[in-house]
Amino acid sequence: MSVLRIVPNLPVHDVTQANDLFSKLFDLEVGMDIGWVGNLAPVGRPSVALQTITEDASAPCNPVVSVGVESVADLDVIRNRVLAEGLQIVHPPTDEPWGVRRFFFRDPDGNVINVVAHR
Repeated sequence: MSVLRIVPNLPVHDVTQANDLFSKLFDLEVGMDIGWVGNLAPVGRPSVALQTITEDASAPCNPVVSVGVESVADLDVIRNRVLAEGLQIVHPPTDEPWGVRRFFFRDPDGNVINVVAHR
């Protein structure tokens, strides 16, 4: 199994406005802006990223961090580990329209973690 990146999810009121600001301040390239979530990274370094998020459009809550894994098979391995630890699945494995499969779980401290793989 391979983790590709771990990205903080910064709560914002306006994704486009936040992306514009952070791209100017830190020379980041906007890789995604679908209205409610955006992603920025330094040019050529997609493993270093920041996500801006208003309110998750297809899940019941916002995650505080997103963990990108290499494959859907890796995502399933992690889901099985989460269940073995007795942790709560907050958003079940879902194929999202923007090309990812993801699920959320709640850690023992109450943090919601998004585990995501591109399909």
